[in-house]
Amino acid sequence: MADIRRLTTLEEWEDALARSSSRPLLVFKHSTQCSVSAGAHEELTHYVSDVREPAVDFAIVRVIEERPVSNAIAETLGVTHKSPQAILVKDGKAVWDESHWRITYSFLSEKLGAPGAASEI
Repeated sequence: MADIRRLTTLEEWEDALARSSSRPLLVFKHSTQCSVSAGAHEELTHYVSDVREPAVDFAIVRVIEERPVSNAIAETLGVTHKSPQAILVKDGKAVWDESHWRITYSFLSEKLGAPGAASEI
C-alpha cells in the first residue's frame, strides 16, 4: 500500500516539489468542509490503498487548515485553485489537474495506472 504524505508547512511543500524531479507527485487539495471533497478523498484513499507499486508519490493538503500551503501550490504551479483537486507534478511543473466529481478511482486508474499493475508515468 502506498502512503499519502500530509503537507502542513511551506517547507514540506517545497521538499515535495523538489522531489518531483526524480519521481512524479500527485497532490490532492482537500476541503474538510465539503461533501464533494469528502467523496473525492474517499476515492483517492481507496485507490492508494490498492496500489502495490506506486509510480508516483502522493500528498494531501487540507485547503482550509493549511491555506498558505494551498495558496503556494496554486501560485507555484500556475494552476487555478479548486477543491477538491488532484494535480500531477513532474519536474516541478503541473502536468494535469482535475477537480470535483472527476476525481474517481477509475479516473486515477486511467491516469496513474491500474493499482495492481506496474505503471510508468
